[in-house]
Amino acid sequence: MTTATIVRDHENSDEPSAKSAIRQQLLEQRRQRSSADQAAAEAAICARLLAWWQAHPVSRLGVYHPIRREPDLTSFYNALSRQGVHLSLPIIRGTALPLEFIAWTPGETLVKDALGTLVPASGITLQPQALVIPCLGFNADRLRLGYGGGFYDRTLVQSPRPFSIGVAYSDAEVIFAGEEHDIALDLIVTGP
Repeated sequence: MTTATIVRDHENSDEPSAKSAIRQQLLEQRRQRSSADQAAAEAAICARLLAWWQAHPVSRLGVYHPIRREPDLTSFYNALSRQGVHLSLPIIRGTALPLEFIAWTPGETLVKDALGTLVPASGITLQPQALVIPCLGFNADRLRLGYGGGFYDRTLVQSPRPFSIGVAYSDAEVIFAGEEHDIALDLIVTGP
């Protein structure tokens, strides 16, 4: 039985632990991904994101710094930075609050926050026109499965709502029921 099949076995469960089990399976899939497969997926995702940006040239984009073997989009960030796009990274101001985005240029020093995530040491707060959001998993309704904190859902209910682009490996599509607080993303970009 493949990992994807194991993940899908949880699809009909209403238990709160079902999403937790799916998360664990998806994290294990990431750990088992070879470096070559990860690099190929990252290159494909970066190329697709760049094509999206060329068709929708936003000037302020919220991005992320990869954790837990999320796709590393450094080449995409560098390309946009050279084009004058204002990039920003998310910071957590409180566990029940939406994310804030702090201006960041690739190569600038990052520091660990209280949760161990790398964030800008300082900078101005930006209001991104679009967000590139890492997805641990996603479903056919473009609902994101993250790590369970709900930060992006709280961020996406704000007005004005930024365009939301989920980023995931192609094997991260799973079946799970959405909850009342889940917000569908506008687009999902995957790589092989």
